[in-house]
Amino acid sequence: MRVGIGHDTHRLEPGHPLWIGGVEVPGDRGAVGHSDADVLLHAVTDALLGSAALGDIGQWFPDTDPQYRGVASSVFVEAARSELARRGLAVVNLDVIVFAESPKLAEFASAIREQLAGLLETDVERISFKAKTGEGVGPVGRGEAISAMAVVLVDTTGSQDQQGQQMDQTT
Repeated sequence: MRVGIGHDTHRLEPGHPLWIGGVEVPGDRGAVGHSDADVLLHAVTDALLGSAALGDIGQWFPDTDPQYRGVASSVFVEAARSELARRGLAVVNLDVIVFAESPKLAEFASAIREQLAGLLETDVERISFKAKTGEGVGPVGRGEAISAMAVVLVDTTGSQDQQGQQMDQTT
């Protein structure tokens, strides 16, 4: 088993959409970035890449590359998940936190979990989503920024079957 952690922060400004976990969240401000600025999917991508010691999102999808301008961040998650699958790794579970003073995200939690489960090709029961405010402190608390953290556990595909076969062979 391997663990990966990811983090991302984006500035918030009026006139931009706010994408969180592949779900568009209505509000008076949105995240600014080279792609669609989905802070949660960026953190998830980093966690996936980190779990296999593959670097980070900036190495794989640089913000200096015009092909990623405005692209949906789901592309990054799908590419990272595919690379892990190519290496024989699959998601066991994912735990994420979004830090935002507003909007309140509770009503979007189910949709975000479903989106993440679909992108990671796993059951929604393996996806945990939490939202926290900044309690008025720092850039998040003042509503200037949004941040996200993700922790993923991955395991080799078929490892339980291989372990069971090994146990059968020794008994």
